[in-house]
Amino acid sequence: MTDVNVLCTQIHSRFSAWIENATVAFGQLTVEVKPEHLLDICRILRDDADFEFKLLVDVCGVDYLHYGLDDWQTEKTTATGFGRGVTRDLMRESAAKPCRFAVVYHLLSLTKNHRVRLRVYIPDEKELMVDSVMDIWPSANWYEREVFDLFGILFRGHPDLRRIMTDYGFVGHPFRKDFPLIGKVEARYDAKLKRVVYEPVSIDARVLEPKVIRHDNRYLNEQGESSHAK
Repeated sequence: MTDVNVLCTQIHSRFSAWIENATVAFGQLTVEVKPEHLLDICRILRDDADFEFKLLVDVCGVDYLHYGLDDWQTEKTTATGFGRGVTRDLMRESAAKPCRFAVVYHLLSLTKNHRVRLRVYIPDEKELMVDSVMDIWPSANWYEREVFDLFGILFRGHPDLRRIMTDYGFVGHPFRKDFPLIGKVEARYDAKLKRVVYEPVSIDARVLEPKVIRHDNRYLNEQGESSHAK
């Protein structure tokens, strides 16, 4: 079994011109690949005797919209309890991601018994497209269709890129962070038309705000009654 740090050093020295970075965190190697060199590095990782990543475990999309923003702080506590409802000017923000969307590939070498995660950022939000890896790993077929369906990311060279999780009349891409939780349309079967029809969502959007009502002398009025009492 190849040590993950040794593998990181091998990949970084071998593909330094094709990658942005290679890091190890929590025992997992992540390699950020330049989009134009995705197919080149994938072929070598699959065929080279030093790597032999024959198995594509997964392909998934990522939406980094609002990445690192924290509306709720529940990790720290004080004498008055957990802090809730932190205002926006107090929100923590991690290191900003270079792009909103990315595609992540998980590879496994059965002979070497090591794993690697490739991440490709998509620089142009108006043209969300990366190269398909189907010619390298045919199992990418359904994975890439799923990413297209849920995130709207296109895969150049895919022979049959169409929705796989939602139906053909679905509007939008539900795994995007700005997609409304209630959706955009709803489907029902119309007995008169004898077909499924799509209509605007009839559910009223609402914001859930957690509230805790405690009996506290700070909230008593002059008569000694709770301000929450009716």
